[in-house]
Amino acid sequence: MIKRGVYINVNKIMIDDIKKYKSYLVAERNYSEHTVRAYMTDLTQFMNFLKKNRLPADTKNIDITKIEEIDIREFIGRLYNKNSKASISRKLTSIRNFLEFLIRQGKIASNPAKLVPIPKGERRTPAFLTVDEVFVLVEKPDDNEVLGVRDRAILELLYSSGLRVSELNGIKTGDTDLTSSFVKVLGKGGVERIVPIGSKAINAIKYFLEKRNELTPKVDYLFINSRGGRLSVRSIARIVKKYANLSGIPKNISPHVLRHTFATHLLGSGADLRAIQEMLGHKSLSTTQRYTHASIEKIMEVYDKTHPRA
Repeated sequence: MIKRGVYINVNKIMIDDIKKYKSYLVAERNYSEHTVRAYMTDLTQFMNFLKKNRLPADTKNIDITKIEEIDIREFIGRLYNKNSKASISRKLTSIRNFLEFLIRQGKIASNPAKLVPIPKGERRTPAFLTVDEVFVLVEKPDDNEVLGVRDRAILELLYSSGLRVSELNGIKTGDTDLTSSFVKVLGKGGVERIVPIGSKAINAIKYFLEKRNELTPKVDYLFINSRGGRLSVRSIARIVKKYANLSGIPKNISPHVLRHTFATHLLGSGADLRAIQEMLGHKSLSTTQRYTHASIEKIMEVYDKTHPRA
């Protein structure tokens, strides 16, 4: 627990240690901009909690070496009324990982956050589209406009390969081999992998490459905006949402939903779970197993139609 004594200025921690940690996440861990921003928000929230609730009224300083398990437990405990279990888990993970970084830096000797259990959330079935909904979605962009051609290629590739939006955002023009039908992407933790591309996505990308110069490219990234710059993750999400609305699909559609749809449709058609794991870039097979609900639904459908006593 934080007590009176020798304190290190919290602003110095924010400027020095957390700034170094942010650089580490970007340069060495290759985390996405979104993930880094979330970590920084979590750590800032934790530090503000310590300043407000765990410090004597006459000081604004804090010694990071004096943080104890009870401080972290109290912070986590106050989150339960306003945060989901998933959000709480991420915040605790942010603190754990930051303190591990400080151990490697020689700033602290142990990690009290490891003594605080991560709350177990309910495993929800990922949202996904039907095959018919996907067909309607990918055909909505206007092929007579260069931006429509680009958007069609984005939608086709997201569904064809199950890429994370950050992976799609990072593809450069030289990362696709349309003859061999694959794309090279940089996944979580800077791990590179080769992902197959379907024929529809290949044709859509080829057509966009023919039109791409109309946008006067200023960068080597495959997908660019109307000014020729790199298309942002947020813009890709807006594009997906735009065509979902135009398609009249009554679901909250995002790039990640297309990733779930890719995995669900593959599994439902009999694809091997480990092959899907490789294509998605999952470290753990248990993560991929979330999609087994699709095959179970298919089994139940067959059972209901064929079993005499169903």
